[in-house]
Formats: sequence, structure tokens, C-alpha cells
Amino acid sequence: MAKTLSFGAVHMSVAFGVGYVMTGSVAVGGALALVEPLVNTIAYFFHEKVWERFRRPAAGSGARPPRAAPA
Repeated sequence: MAKTLSFGAVHMSVAFGVGYVMTGSVAVGGALALVEPLVNTIAYFFHEKVWERFRRPAAGSGARPPRAAPA
């Protein structure tokens, strides 16, 4: 959990820093620090859903999971 919180703090700091350096505005940097990680989290959720579809064979496709190697 500490690693997750640490990464969240780094992510927000980077978003703030990039926004501030590009615009010179603390308000824009602050907005980016809040909005970008939120949008990125939502995008990641859907990204995982798409990848999950590629990992599983389609239902009814007749595809079987690979067999284990003989012992």
C-alpha cells in the first residue's frame, strides 16, 4: 500500500510539474495534477478490460486451452 501511495504522489507531482513548466500557472498545474491521474485511472480500467478479452478465447469459438506438457 505504501508503494501505491508513493507512486500516486509521484504521478501527481509529475503532472503538476509538467503543467506548471509548460504554462507557468500554478492553477493549471494543480488542475492537471488532479485531472490527469483520474482520467488515466479510468483509461487503465478500460485498457485492462480490452486486454482481458485478448487473453481469453472467445466463448463458443471451439478453442481449447493449451494442454499441460506430459510429466
